[in-house]
Amino acid sequence: MQDIDAPGLAGRAGYERHEGYAALRRVLGGDGGARMSPAEVMQEVAASNLRGRGGAGFPTARKWQFLPPPDGGPRYLVCNADESEPGTFKDHELLRKNPHLLVEGMTLAAYAMGVERGFIYLRGEFAQPGRGVDAAIREAYEAGYLGRNILGSGFRFDLSTYLGAGAYICGEETALLDSLEGRRGFPRLRPPFPAVAGLYARPTVVNNVETLCSVPVILRRGGAWFAAIGTEKSGGTKIYSISGHIARPGNYEYPLGTPLRTLLYDAAGGPLPGRTLKAVIPGGGSAGLFTPDLFDTPMDFEPVAKAGSMLGSAGVIVMDDHDCIVRASLFLQAFYADESCGKCTPCREGTKWLEMTLHRLEHGHGRPADLDLLRSVPKNILGNTFCGLGDAAVGFLMTATKHFWPEFEAHVAGGGCPLPEEVRR
Repeated sequence: MQDIDAPGLAGRAGYERHEGYAALRRVLGGDGGARMSPAEVMQEVAASNLRGRGGAGFPTARKWQFLPPPDGGPRYLVCNADESEPGTFKDHELLRKNPHLLVEGMTLAAYAMGVERGFIYLRGEFAQPGRGVDAAIREAYEAGYLGRNILGSGFRFDLSTYLGAGAYICGEETALLDSLEGRRGFPRLRPPFPAVAGLYARPTVVNNVETLCSVPVILRRGGAWFAAIGTEKSGGTKIYSISGHIARPGNYEYPLGTPLRTLLYDAAGGPLPGRTLKAVIPGGGSAGLFTPDLFDTPMDFEPVAKAGSMLGSAGVIVMDDHDCIVRASLFLQAFYADESCGKCTPCREGTKWLEMTLHRLEHGHGRPADLDLLRSVPKNILGNTFCGLGDAAVGFLMTATKHFWPEFEAHVAGGGCPLPEEVRR
């Protein structure tokens, strides 16, 4: 992608100075060259091995190909900009600093799929970057990159934003579509899948911000070039959001498959002075934690899953020897209990039970029976909910009790956290 901090990049003129809209001009023949067909665009994206950057890691071109043949009715492309996973802030920076990249990526994707209408669903807290995206859309219309007859090609694509209400559940694509239709965001029963009956019961593709922002560079430099950067199964680079107790927190773009240790020490500068790293969540708050013996794991979908966690949205949350694992578990569990949509009993009741249990441990009222609850309740939630929020809610806790069980026992035996208050965070 372009240098995210390049001066003026958020505006059309600045974006065009850094190869902005070059891919769109090339695809639609606006630069005087031969126009690419939608099938050729699809082939380049397939050759790139681009996988979804929102968490699931599903091959992007294959997802696009799930759309049924055109039937004369509307088809939709929706950008999931409801970035609400704890520890993840990559999409926010892309929206704020490089909104035209998303506009171009969506237009190219729409051309490949024969879509004429797109929406960017922004989480409720993204009002400020949303205004920048709206400005970029206006500039794109003025320059002929959106609307009727884009670059004289005869292709039409209209795009607008929609601001949600700040619900974590709307990061799930079918709940997002319900919210976009003006209803409460609840996960839908599948099948039918969105590719068949999505927005307004019409064929719909939902992609993450970072996924769509990868499309222009693929079509500028070629799918083979992009595929060669990453791993055999996962092409290109990934933006890793690194936060917590680390010297240089921030977003870092590295090839997929980069070892976690490289991200922690070479990119983010290692632990704070006088500290040692204790645990890392590699994929956002819903992922299981890694202990230091797993820091050499390649940051790609399959290796992270094999090591017992998930890459997810690559929100890397760092904890050091001043962190209390029980307290961290309480913070995350309180988030998921609050964000549960309430549709499924295991998630609605189980997350609250776990929050109350961890609250007792952290505040010196833990009971031996609470330790049994911390092991039994997650098993009753896992795999028993309508969407993935239930599994997400217990991902960290299940690995925390596996790797740091003595800390949970110490909270019961000692009547609270054994770490001094001035040390623990």
